[in-house]
Amino acid sequence: MFKLDKNSPLPIYFQIQEILKEKISSGEWNPGERIPSEQALSEMLNVSRMTIRQALNNLVKESLISRKRGIGTFVSVKDGIEVEESLQALRSFSEDISSIGMTPTNKLLGFSTTEADEYLAEVLSIECGSEVFKIERCRLANEHPIAIETTYIPKYLVNRIDEQVLNHSLYEYFEVSLGYSIKKATKWIKASLMSESDSLILEVAEESPALELHQITYINDDVPLEYVSCIYRADRYRFTIDIERT
Repeated sequence: MFKLDKNSPLPIYFQIQEILKEKISSGEWNPGERIPSEQALSEMLNVSRMTIRQALNNLVKESLISRKRGIGTFVSVKDGIEVEESLQALRSFSEDISSIGMTPTNKLLGFSTTEADEYLAEVLSIECGSEVFKIERCRLANEHPIAIETTYIPKYLVNRIDEQVLNHSLYEYFEVSLGYSIKKATKWIKASLMSESDSLILEVAEESPALELHQITYINDDVPLEYVSCIYRADRYRFTIDIERT
């Protein structure tokens, strides 16, 4: 039974979302099951549809439910995909996914040659206006979307990039085909929210939690080889590091 306390200091929408969470966690509503419509919940609880919608939107952001346009709202089905990356080792996305027994694949979203703006010129240690390759890819593990990755590479270091390179590991291309020795990388990570365009590609709700990673990768003599900007699904990817007190 639904039970609301309208005298409680807790907002009504919050009480509703907690009630719905309990129905999911208890197994009363099973993964993949369609839940009552906004109208039905509004009538059951004697509250406005706007209040119901606010509660449901919060559950969508937590990936507990998902909407299918024209069909209804369903309890999310967990696929069990979770990737862990150690920040103590410099490995490519493909190497990380392969190391846990999953198959890495890419979906090419865009490939072009562009001119470096002031920021790219700074992080890649090149002149403003220099030509760089821009590669946009959706990274997948066992066909499940994990991240959207945008990579910038100075053209003077890599004269040509073809379709075969774009669909495989760039690190393998750098090291095996071009003979570069990747030495180190600088990474910084922050919490973020999914934009509307990213959420569509990564199959999550808009403003879902995301991890935003930026990286500069260096070859011999501290020469920047690439700058990478990446948006990860926070429910499918996590970073770990072992540290010691000094």
